[in-house]
Amino acid sequence: MNFAETLAGLPAIDHLAAIELLDGETVVARIENKPGQAGSLRVYHALYQEFGALDALAADKGLRLYCEHTTDAEAHPGKHPNIDRLIELAKNGQPLAVRLVKID
Repeated sequence: MNFAETLAGLPAIDHLAAIELLDGETVVARIENKPGQAGSLRVYHALYQEFGALDALAADKGLRLYCEHTTDAEAHPGKHPNIDRLIELAKNGQPLAVRLVKID
């Protein structure tokens, strides 16, 4: 399966404006529901629904969900920051909490 096919099977994100990733009370990243980020929002939302937070196990699954983009991210660090974050989480296991930002 490729990334487009994987995305089609993930839960909808129509109700979300964004997801914020937190280290304690500090927001370390925000993924918005807009072109260029909506696919990542959908992946991160699916991971949150399954795992309740982002840890090494969730990151490992996320890297599989990104399919061919994970290989590209590994070959070109910095090109895919949302995948880079999962690569780092898979290595260090430092969990991040997730806050859903719903559309008003």
